Amino acid sequence: MGAMKLTIINSSLVNRCKEEHEVTEKSDLAARRNAEQKRIRMMLNAMRSEERAKIKGGLDTVAWVKEELCIGCDQCTIVCDDDAIEVYRTPMKSPMMDVDDNKKARILREPCTGCKICVLACPTDAIIMIDR
Repeated sequence: MGAMKLTIINSSLVNRCKEEHEVTEKSDLAARRNAEQKRIRMMLNAMRSEERAKIKGGLDTVAWVKEELCIGCDQCTIVCDDDAIEVYRTPMKSPMMDVDDNKKARILREPCTGCKICVLACPTDAIIMIDR
């Protein structure tokens, strides 16, 4: 095994290196990281707002689930304040996979208010808004 080399650096050398190479302090790094996180968060929120604005919604629309894309994750039922989504069990359509508990979401038309929250929550884009 090779021997480890230990170098001891005195504090004056460290200070000189900081001055010459402008080593970033932890507090500066944390401040820059927070500023960058805030900038990214604002950009993502703006993108989501644009995306949400493009999705039609309102009382004259209702959500619809594309069953072939739904993975039964329950995200839509968690965000739906109108209790307009139910999850049901269905047999797996693929003969290659043997899954005992295959679930899909279904929209209940009457309680659905067309708020579009389920569309934004769906990780597979299985939910769309259609005219009532």
